[in-house]
Amino acid sequence: MKTPTFATVALLLLTAAAAGAQQSADPSGVWLRDDGNARVRIAPCGNDICATNLWIGDTSKGEAAGDVLVMSLKPKSADTLSGSAYDKKRDRTYSITVQVSDGALLTRGCILGGVLCRNVRWKSAQ
Repeated sequence: MKTPTFATVALLLLTAAAAGAQQSADPSGVWLRDDGNARVRIAPCGNDICATNLWIGDTSKGEAAGDVLVMSLKPKSADTLSGSAYDKKRDRTYSITVQVSDGALLTRGCILGGVLCRNVRWKSAQ
């Protein structure tokens, strides 16, 4: 049996790393906010990911069904995506982190350079 060369081993490691890098967390699906006040569909929209309100219970804070948050996310780790989110209705951009686990999401949105942040937990509606 032939011993693999350094170049062969390096090529195999790079191929494995590239395959692992292509697999990232996928937040797609229908989600229920932990306070029971929202049902949201997360799905690809062009090169981005859109979170669309399907149902809002308490509309007193200005949220409504049909509102869309457009997220530009990149993998941060195997279970976490990070980037920015644009809320057209409020004309506001947030930094956002989305952590995906089995049947759950944790989102963290921040404004003012990370000075004001809010965590929201979601469970799968499917």
